Formats: sequence, C-alpha cells, structure tokens
Amino acid sequence: QAQLVESGGGLVQVGDSLSLSCAASGLTFNRNAMGWFRQAPGREREFVAGIGEPGDSTYYDDSVKGRFTISRNNAKNTVYLQMNSLKPEDTAVYYCAARGGRPYYSDDPGKYDYWGRGTQVTVSS
Repeated sequence: QAQLVESGGGLVQVGDSLSLSCAASGLTFNRNAMGWFRQAPGREREFVAGIGEPGDSTYYDDSVKGRFTISRNNAKNTVYLQMNSLKPEDTAVYYCAARGGRPYYSDDPGKYDYWGRGTQVTVSS
C-alpha cells in the first residue's frame, strides 16, 4: 500500500521561506514522477510543481516559477518543495502526489495515483 506523508507546513510572514517534504513508502519511488499541488478554500486543487525521473526534469506553474524549487532524493524516498518569497496567495493546503510507475510528470491531478493528506501553509501579511 503506497503512502505519502507531507511535512513542513506552518504559518509564516510575507517574504519568508518554507520547505516542505513528502516521504513515500510502499512504492518504487525512483519509478514515479512526483508532483506538488495545492488547494485554497473555495478553489479547485491546482498544480504547483512536478519532477520526473530522472530528477533533472522539472516543471512549475507560472505563479511559483522562480520562487519555488522541487527536488527529490531517491535514496530517502522523499520529494521536497522549497518555497521562497512567499505571498498571501500561496496560502493553501499543499499535497504531494505520485504517478504510479510512470516517470513523466503531469500538471493534471487526474494523472496521479497516490496522494498525501496535505500540509497547511499560511502566509500572513
């Protein structure tokens, strides 16, 4: 049974940084593209960043490009999201997701097979 567990969320100020982690188990991590998504109250879940396998292929939503960095450590079965220059509009629950057995990332949440429960990020002005 695949399991993804996010950590690292919290309450920060505008302009601060935050680093999220997502630990995976129960799947062959180095065969899965990984993604970060977020969902704010009253809004649909939206793509934030994706990383393929190998991990030098990354993709970002325009709203976070240049501020967020996705990376992975296959030895630790973990994917990260480094978030810098945070804005109030970044406030959301952040989810990591895995594409079962597929190495190419996607910005479509429907193409991901496994999801974590999410971690709250709140950016206060």
